[in-house]
Amino acid sequence: QVQLVESGGGLVQPGGSLRLSCAASGFTFRWYAMSWFRQAPGKERELVAAITSIGDSTNYADSVKGRFTISRDNAKNTVYLQMSSLKPEDTAVYYCNAKYRLAQHWGQGTQVTVSS
Repeated sequence: QVQLVESGGGLVQPGGSLRLSCAASGFTFRWYAMSWFRQAPGKERELVAAITSIGDSTNYADSVKGRFTISRDNAKNTVYLQMSSLKPEDTAVYYCNAKYRLAQHWGQGTQVTVSS
C-alpha cells in the first residue's frame, strides 16, 4: 500500500540544523511532485517547500527561503528537507506530501521542536 514515512525530526537549539527524510513506497515516486508542509499548534497547515517530479524546479515559503533546501533522490524514492538556521517559529509537525494529477498522499508527520 501507499506509504510516506517521515524521519529526522527532533529537538534542536535555535540556529541549529536538521535534515528530514521522507521515504515513499507503494506508488511510482518519480511521477509525483513532492512537498513538505508543516502545522504548528493552533495554526493551519502551510506549504514549506515543493519540488517537481524530476527535481528541476523548487519553491519555498518566504519564511524559510535561504534557510531550507528541498531535494529528492528518485533512485531511493526519498525526498529530503535540509533545515538550517532554525528558529523557534519553525517548531511544528512536518508532513511529507506527494501529488500527481488527482492523486495525493500524506505522511504521518514528524515533530520538529526548536528551543533552547
